[in-house]
Amino acid sequence: MRRPQLNANQLKLIAIAAMTVDHVAEVLLPPSLPWFWVMRLIGRLTAPIMCFFIAEGYFHTSNLKRYMGRLLLVAAVSHIPYNLCVGYSWQDMWHVSDVLWTLLLGLCALAVYRGTLHPAAKLFLVFACCWLAQPLDWNYLGVLWVLAFGVFHGERKKQMLAFCAVGCLYLFQALLWQSSTPFPSRFGVFLAVPLLLLYNGRLGRRSRLLQWGYYWYYPAHLTVLFLIRLALYGG
Repeated sequence: MRRPQLNANQLKLIAIAAMTVDHVAEVLLPPSLPWFWVMRLIGRLTAPIMCFFIAEGYFHTSNLKRYMGRLLLVAAVSHIPYNLCVGYSWQDMWHVSDVLWTLLLGLCALAVYRGTLHPAAKLFLVFACCWLAQPLDWNYLGVLWVLAFGVFHGERKKQMLAFCAVGCLYLFQALLWQSSTPFPSRFGVFLAVPLLLLYNGRLGRRSRLLQWGYYWYYPAHLTVLFLIRLALYGG
């Protein structure tokens, strides 16, 4: 029997669907609901898949600066919708920011690692990327995931082992500080492994609409969810 496969577009659509389920729970639903933790668990799929394709993008882009520029633009646009959704006021929304900044820092860390700098300079700059990611969604974990997927590019089993090692840090974080993500839901990050192992290395349908849609869906759906919450619950 032929082994099932998934292309890049299919995996990205899975990530978008999981992210939407996760954010509906986080923004609109009370944590006391019995299925809340299940929705958050499903949502843990998204970040690993996004980090994987940021690393893939590094090896497939024809213009790294333009690739970084796209991430920078959408990260900046997403800042206000993200902060409104996580509950910060207009005055206090500079404490944290969205995951696209984390992905950008992960891409920077991978570019540094693959560059020609002295190893000590590489270590310092990668550490700096992790430090800068601290106030961001998925913090240094996202940086390390992008780096792990990039370092072991083309070696799928080693990629998954490195990913799981960093994933264990994600579980450990729950012991250090309080989070809106229930502890059982955190195990959802490991559900990304079987999906990523099905990746066939192909993009799927080529479309400018899909390419930009993956970027702009993030701030657009956060804005819609915030407006729905505003309509349902007020300020």
